Amino acid sequence: MRDRDRFAWKRDRIYNKILPKKKEIIVRKVKESMNTNTITGIMIPFLGTAAGAAGVFFLKDGIHPLAQKLLLGFASGVMVAASVWSLLIPAMDMSEPMGNLAFFPAAAGFLLGIFFLFLMDHLVPHLHLDQKEPEGPKKSLARSTMLILAVTMHNIPEGMAVGVVYAGVLAGNQDVSAAGAIALSAGIAIQNFPEGAIISMPLLGTGMKKGKAFLYGMLSGIVEPAGAFLMILFASALTPFLPYFLSFAAGAMIYVVVEELIPESSQGKHSNAGTIGFAAGFVIMMILDVALG
Repeated sequence: MRDRDRFAWKRDRIYNKILPKKKEIIVRKVKESMNTNTITGIMIPFLGTAAGAAGVFFLKDGIHPLAQKLLLGFASGVMVAASVWSLLIPAMDMSEPMGNLAFFPAAAGFLLGIFFLFLMDHLVPHLHLDQKEPEGPKKSLARSTMLILAVTMHNIPEGMAVGVVYAGVLAGNQDVSAAGAIALSAGIAIQNFPEGAIISMPLLGTGMKKGKAFLYGMLSGIVEPAGAFLMILFASALTPFLPYFLSFAAGAMIYVVVEELIPESSQGKHSNAGTIGFAAGFVIMMILDVALG
């Protein structure tokens, strides 16, 4: 067979047999995974962001600094509690057959999550609240764009966390329950509510109209269901590495809390408000996870 004929044969085989078969497998996996409960679960956090972003239509004078620090602290408490009860503890429970090394998947995944967000922090240009100088590489981006990028970075690990927990549920893992997955989604949605308001309100200060500020604030949370969907799509492949992915999401969320949320909530006046908010968020998420999980 000549080289040209051999190439044509391989090309036709790929187009007519291999690609359609792979497409059919992917579509079947999506249909199997995307049941009503799963779709609802991965969309709950996004709805929390959208509800918070709608604050631009009701809050005329913006968020009071005291309330902002309470909300930032609250979000921190929810994320820390979710990282411990919904991610790290299940990861260690799954690794019990490793005996004395049962800590390894949780520790390794946690550190990888920290390192991943550390890289994102240095590679993506973004701007935090109440700061004039952006972080990351120097780019000529609008202030509003960099504010959105900052919140989007926060939402990536949260979407992964929800997705990997639902991946465990779909895989039939006994250490992850459907009720626990709903508890995690609800907890992240609760902390996304203030986060949506905190990102959309400053956009008004850049001269943006309310409708556009709401849209951008809402879209900053779209990476959560998108990330969760990808985790669920590859649920069967993730099963052997589930402890690593759970702890990876935990590490990424803890990085956001320690690097950004807690410092922002403790700066200037009303610093105690952040601590009170943290305690409230931690307790509420702990109750949700224990009661539902």
